[in-house]
Amino acid sequence: MARANPSNITRSTLAERIPVGISSCLMGQPVRFNGSHKRSRFCTDTLSHYFDFVSLCPEVAIGLGTPREPIRLASDKPDGEVRAIGTVDRTIDVTDALAGYARQQASEQSHLCGYIFMQKSPSCGLFGVKRYLANGHPEGTAPGIYADTFRQANPLLPMEEAGRLNDAGLLENFMTRVFAYHDWQQFRTQAVTANRLVAFHSRYKYLVMAHDLVAYKNLGRILADLSRDHLNSIADEYFAGLMQALAHPASRKMHTNTLMHLQGYLKNLISDVDKKELTEVIHQYREGVIPLVVPLTLLKHHFNHYPDASAYARQQVYLNPHPYELGLRNSL
Repeated sequence: MARANPSNITRSTLAERIPVGISSCLMGQPVRFNGSHKRSRFCTDTLSHYFDFVSLCPEVAIGLGTPREPIRLASDKPDGEVRAIGTVDRTIDVTDALAGYARQQASEQSHLCGYIFMQKSPSCGLFGVKRYLANGHPEGTAPGIYADTFRQANPLLPMEEAGRLNDAGLLENFMTRVFAYHDWQQFRTQAVTANRLVAFHSRYKYLVMAHDLVAYKNLGRILADLSRDHLNSIADEYFAGLMQALAHPASRKMHTNTLMHLQGYLKNLISDVDKKELTEVIHQYREGVIPLVVPLTLLKHHFNHYPDASAYARQQVYLNPHPYELGLRNSL
C-alpha cells in the first residue's frame, strides 16, 4: 500500500488495491508462443503496490499450448475481415475462440477498473498490430482479436498497452482514468441520490475542465434536472460522459486554464506578493519551463494554510487524481 501523501490534500487512501486486468506475459508468466515472457518490471514492481492484477492469457486459455506455433492477423484482401491464423499452418484459425473468450471474460471480470495489454500481440495488442495478406506481405495494422472484442464489450474501461506506458503523458492519463473508474465503482455501491451525485461531480469538476471543456459544460447540463425517477439512468449517462472526457489527454494549455481557475479561490486569502509568485509559476508552467507538479504544489501549500476558506478547492480530485508517490506529474 502506498505511503500517505505528505500534503494535507491527498487522494483518498485505498482500502484495497484496485483490480486491473493484465496480459499474463507482462507478469513474468512463460506463456508466449516460444515459452518466454515479457515481464514488465514497472507493472510487477511499481503498479502492483496499487493494483490487484488479474493476469489473463487468451491464447493459453483457448487451449493453445506452450510453446506453440505463433499466430498473426491476416486478411484475404486489404479491406477484408481480419482473422487470427497460424503463421505456418493457415488452417489454424483461432479468431472465433479468442473473440468468444474475450466476451466471456468481459462478463466475468466486470469488477475490473482497468486493463494493461501486451503490445504488438495478434490477440492482445490494442493498437498497430501488423496485418498480413494471403501472400504473406504485411498490409496495414489492426487491433488484436481478444483486446478489440474486450474493448467493444467494455468501451468505458480504461485500457492501455504496456509499451505505451513508457510515455509520461499516456501513463498519467491511464492512471487518472483507472482511479476515477474505481472511485465511481465505489460510489455505485450505495444508492444513487441527487445529493451524492452532485457531490461526486463537485469533486471532479476541475479534473474534467483540464481534459475537455465541452464535456465540462455537458456534464453540468446532465445534472441540471435530477429527477428522482431517472437518477440511475442520469448517473449512467454522467459516468459515460466523465470517462469519455478523461480519455482526452489534458494539454498544457488546459492545465494552465484549470490552474488559473483554482488560483481564483485564493484571491482574497493570500498577499499580493504571493499572488504574483503563484501567477508567475503558472506562466512558467505554461511556457514549459517547469513541470506541472510545481504550480500544483504551490497551490496546495496555500490551500493548506486556509483549509476552511478553500474547502471547495481542497476537495478537487484534480489536485491528486492518483497516488502522489508515483510522481506522474513530475514530467508533464
